[in-house]
Amino acid sequence: MISKMEHVAIMVQDINQSITFYSEIFGFKVRLRGSRPGREIAFLYLESQQDMEIELIQELTANIEYSQTGIVNHLAFTVENIVETIEYLKEKDIVFTSEEVKPTLERGCMIHFQGPNHELIQLVERVK
Repeated sequence: MISKMEHVAIMVQDINQSITFYSEIFGFKVRLRGSRPGREIAFLYLESQQDMEIELIQELTANIEYSQTGIVNHLAFTVENIVETIEYLKEKDIVFTSEEVKPTLERGCMIHFQGPNHELIQLVERVK
């Protein structure tokens, strides 16, 4: 079902400062930067491990519930077929945070659910 670890999302207060920190201190590079209503997002990677990323999320609106889920916001895993994976996980009594698969910045799709310790887990199907 899961083909690889996708990314770790971190809630940040200043996305520019965080990009500078991870770039200058650790050598990360920005692969993608974009926004959604009320949110700035950036994906960073290392040249030596390009298939595992850090996602930085800056909430632009203080009242968004998403930001209250922790500094390390979620773990994301790549799946080959999100519909099949959802069906499999529902058979294991996994309850998703929404009934709908949502689009990613790169026109893929994603869905969330909670792990046994209420950690947020995201499944991502990338565009092929």
